[in-house]
Amino acid sequence: MNIYVGNISYKSTEDDLGNLFAEFGDVTSVKIIQDKFTGRSKGFGFVEMSDEAGTKAVEALDGFDHLGRNLRVSPANPREEK
Repeated sequence: MNIYVGNISYKSTEDDLGNLFAEFGDVTSVKIIQDKFTGRSKGFGFVEMSDEAGTKAVEALDGFDHLGRNLRVSPANPREEK
């Protein structure tokens, strides 16, 4: 399951996010999206994990206060072809 995570603190790292989601199951990958010009976080990212663990994580972490920001967590929409 690919999970969208929004409203991520700019102080947060991929390790921080991975550790948070790891409480619900094995995390396959974590990617915080960065601005290609500044290298600064854009404040959102994606976490991949099994469907069962992902469902639990989405339910538990949507609205969760992480580093002073309430995360927006939901299943990611598939990327559209251009």
